[in-house]
Amino acid sequence: MTVEELYRQEYGRAVAILTRAFGDLDLAEDAVQDAFAAAVRRWPVEGRPPSPTGWILTTARNRAIDRLRRAKVGVEKEALAMAMGDDEPVTGPFSDDRLRLVFTCCHPALALPVRVALTLRLLGGLTTAEIARAFLVPEATMAQRIVRAKAKIRHAGIPYRIPAEADLPERLRGVLAVVYLIFNEGYLASSGDALVRDDLCAEAIRLGRLLVELMPDEPEAHGLLALMLLVASRRNARTAPDGTPVLLADQDRSRWDRALVAEGQAIVRECLRRNRPGPYQIQAAINAVHSDAPSAARTDWSQILQLYDLLAATAPSPVVALNRAVAVAEVHGPEPALGIVDGLALDDYHVYQAVRADLLRRLGRTDEASAAYARAAELTENTASREWLLGRLT
Repeated sequence: MTVEELYRQEYGRAVAILTRAFGDLDLAEDAVQDAFAAAVRRWPVEGRPPSPTGWILTTARNRAIDRLRRAKVGVEKEALAMAMGDDEPVTGPFSDDRLRLVFTCCHPALALPVRVALTLRLLGGLTTAEIARAFLVPEATMAQRIVRAKAKIRHAGIPYRIPAEADLPERLRGVLAVVYLIFNEGYLASSGDALVRDDLCAEAIRLGRLLVELMPDEPEAHGLLALMLLVASRRNARTAPDGTPVLLADQDRSRWDRALVAEGQAIVRECLRRNRPGPYQIQAAINAVHSDAPSAARTDWSQILQLYDLLAATAPSPVVALNRAVAVAEVHGPEPALGIVDGLALDDYHVYQAVRADLLRRLGRTDEASAAYARAAELTENTASREWLLGRLT
């Protein structure tokens, strides 16, 4: 595992542990960044330590203590850090420091998009550029949001602690959005060479399971877990041998993970019995319909369209409308679907351009389709996606 891979995997946990120990988010993040910078310099010369994660945590803790000493403040914090290894164990789901920090960052004093962005930065190990692409905003805009959010936490004295039980439901929406965006970045990486980042998918599903354990009576937590499991079940069939994407209609369904399908479908059935539908449950139901079909040709697109109608009424957004247009094309043909797509303000979203290109192709408008495929390839920074789009273009 490279230092970069270790950063992706352990950055969030290290920040969460040091935040709990020191009670200072900026101090924790700076110390962890110092530790990884030291690893980049020293490991190639001194060799990789037996426990890379332990080395990062120890180095980060020492860097934090050094910063406090140089500032001549925080004596009590320093003493607490020294005793970190002797902390009394915390039981239950909140023994996971990352989940504790997710809920802490999702404080209602912060606007929802800011909560999501900040937690993605701190817990998911995503770069500011990756988060900006997930939000479809410029990188500079996202960087300003994150800086302002951290400043507001500091100036408002927002505590880093486990929320009281009565506060958990209002924090749930932001937490679910965090986990879902981490999963999306893993399943369709916005940059890099690989289409899928399995580490982020696994982290999102792990956090999803912890949320269900923590809040068993919240159907949307169950819905999100089911959604991620059903989508992740297609992982093995999702890419060709050269790493490029394979469309859902072209996937070898015998390669789908039937255990994940069964678990996801069971959760969807339980959500239906609860009869408290929400956006994640509806999306999970859509994917359950896909997983029920033995082949693409036998997909019940009418039922999927009905579910998208419900989703559009429950949680309207341009991206939901785009996905609904795909179902409209399967039920009513590409022309009415293109009418929907052309009315959406998503010109700088590569998936939008790819969907529009496919509809134009099906209508025989090849010159326009080529231009849309070229624009989609230009917009994505993921190598595998770009190569696939250029393949469609040629």
